[in-house]
Amino acid sequence: MAKYPHIQERVQEELNWVVGSRQVRIEDRKNLPFTDAVIHESQRLANIAPMAMPHTTSKDVTFQGYFIKKGTTVLPLLTSVLYDESEWESPHTFNPSHFLDKEGKFLKRDAFMPFSAGRRVCLGESLARMNIFLFFTSLLQHFSFTPPPGVSEDELDLTPVVGFTLSPQPQGLCAVRRQ
Repeated sequence: MAKYPHIQERVQEELNWVVGSRQVRIEDRKNLPFTDAVIHESQRLANIAPMAMPHTTSKDVTFQGYFIKKGTTVLPLLTSVLYDESEWESPHTFNPSHFLDKEGKFLKRDAFMPFSAGRRVCLGESLARMNIFLFFTSLLQHFSFTPPPGVSEDELDLTPVVGFTLSPQPQGLCAVRRQ
């Protein structure tokens, strides 16, 4: 959140209002729509696993005008959906509004699939979502994050390191305890 201090402040305000000083609980998620939107948008934009596991077609299929023979190995490219310009207002920009309706309520999006989709969806998805929520909210409830002294938000490089997965670049960061 060091690159987006205004977003960090808004999440912390929402946490203060809904949770206060008590420990965050999983059931708080429904009352933290902006925080939930920030988590989802972080996962959408960071997209650490751009490709799903290989699939094999179980029958002949025609997909978007292309014939795919039974038994063909298919590598689903999740990035194509997570950055699809027809699905997202600003696909290459961090924008939590992608997951909020006009009233500021959390909005589920079919195009959000960082854990893959269908029968091959990650078995640990619900556990991962729960842990990401609790970890993120606990950190922002107790700390504010800033770039290290002498580094501006604009100097932070969010370009991923490309490999089998997309990893973040090493960054310096300061965690300041909140009062």
